[in-house]
Amino acid sequence: MKYFAAVILCALSIHTALAADINVFAAASMKGALDEIGTAFKAKTGKGIVATYAATGTLAKQIEAAAPADVFISADEPWMDELASKNLIKPDTRHDIAANTLVLVEAKDANLDAKLDDLATALGDGKLALADVASVPAGKYAKAALDKLGQWSKVEKNVVMQDNVRGALALVAKGEAKLGVVYGSDVLAEPKVAVAATFSEDTHAPILYPAAVIAASQNADAAAFTAFLLGDEARAIFTKDGFTQVK
Repeated sequence: MKYFAAVILCALSIHTALAADINVFAAASMKGALDEIGTAFKAKTGKGIVATYAATGTLAKQIEAAAPADVFISADEPWMDELASKNLIKPDTRHDIAANTLVLVEAKDANLDAKLDDLATALGDGKLALADVASVPAGKYAKAALDKLGQWSKVEKNVVMQDNVRGALALVAKGEAKLGVVYGSDVLAEPKVAVAATFSEDTHAPILYPAAVIAASQNADAAAFTAFLLGDEARAIFTKDGFTQVK
């Protein structure tokens, strides 16, 4: 009887492991698209995902501290490189799944006529919302672009930084910042903002989103999900949500 009970418990444990949702740690800018992709993946495979969205650096540090992630989606290559250097991802599962643009945003109908080569005039005493320029990819891209255009030293005093790019977007939407620098895809998630200008690709490093399975993951479906991210269905969702295709 004890043997039979042990067999039953073992079978239940195996079933639970097989049925476990895939824990996905993803950059905040991925939220809308990834929620939809997760729904599509479940409809096709019966397997669900549980997504945790935050700044890429925050998620990477959590993974380094052994947080129970199965898949990591970064908003830049350096944070994924850092995990790779510590053997925390399965390298054969790493792929760039989407790209993005960098844009200057203002409140909808503000019509500030902001120019990228003269932001100080448009800002006046107003705030410029950015993701943290020291640790968040969107902030790093923004600072690099502003430096390239000779604007950083002129607007640094106006900068207010947020923990992630969606936080910077929210400040502009609420009227707490006059302008902000976010991803092109973010604009579609917030009807209260509009694109004032788009930074050219030569002002910053390519904005790429690499995804990979975490080395410690025991979820048998994690690799299938990362492969799904490369398929036509996922790419169509990324495009609809403002992301661009990887070149």
